[in-house]
Amino acid sequence: MKNILVPTDFSPTAHHAFEVALQMAQRTGGNLSLLHVVDLPETARFATTGGLAGGGGLNNVYTLKLLQVVKHRMHELIAEAARTAPGVLVRDVVHTADFEEAMLETIAERQIDLVVMGAKEHSSWEQFFSGSRTEHMVRRAPCPVLTVKHPTPHFEVRHIVFASDFSSEADLAVRSLRQVQEIFPEALLHLLDVVPDAGQRAAATMRIHRFADRHQPTHYEPDVFDAPNASTGIPRFAEQAHADLVVMLTHGRTGIGHLLQGSISENVALHAAPPVLTLHAH
Repeated sequence: MKNILVPTDFSPTAHHAFEVALQMAQRTGGNLSLLHVVDLPETARFATTGGLAGGGGLNNVYTLKLLQVVKHRMHELIAEAARTAPGVLVRDVVHTADFEEAMLETIAERQIDLVVMGAKEHSSWEQFFSGSRTEHMVRRAPCPVLTVKHPTPHFEVRHIVFASDFSSEADLAVRSLRQVQEIFPEALLHLLDVVPDAGQRAAATMRIHRFADRHQPTHYEPDVFDAPNASTGIPRFAEQAHADLVVMLTHGRTGIGHLLQGSISENVALHAAPPVLTLHAH
């Protein structure tokens, strides 16, 4: 997790992600790519040199001023990184495509292996009608996505929660989970399963122990938590366990299947207080 991408709209939420990404890069010896996507007027066109093509016009004047402001704000963030995380290489990328298209293109071009994004908490109705860019990237990004919702000037991870049902699919998270434990070797790993009633606790505990026997994680403990559903139970357990990081698999479903079934990992990414790292099941 050394090539890190941080999209920014220069909001406080995006800055929270920037802070965490810098600290991750310090721990891994990694680098950052800062991406800002500019919403240009339809009449603005670019030449191959990177400048504006065609005649003048108010839209082109506006676009030039906008790009100057964006460049200045990007340089401010790079200067901040030099002060707070010396030694971390930070490069800026300004894109003019659709946000998701720009993200996916940058991930491919720069061989990004971790995206760190700010996330705004939404009510269930807001999510249903509009979703969010963060939710879409959790679903579509080919690499792990770390969502950050609150200021985290000191990203000290002492408690990691890996939430799963510990079926065979959970084995797909092991490689990334080991990477996380290598980055935070002193952290306690909570292997968490959420069950709707106490009668299922014994079976859940057995699944956790079988997972642990297969993969021999270090410094861990099994945890089974009673809650009506995992979407609410995981954030509640994370709060009680003083979790600093939650790790989950996501299926990346889209379309009707996603609307009907929902995605627990996407809900948790937007509602759990600590940062949430989502990994694709494939």
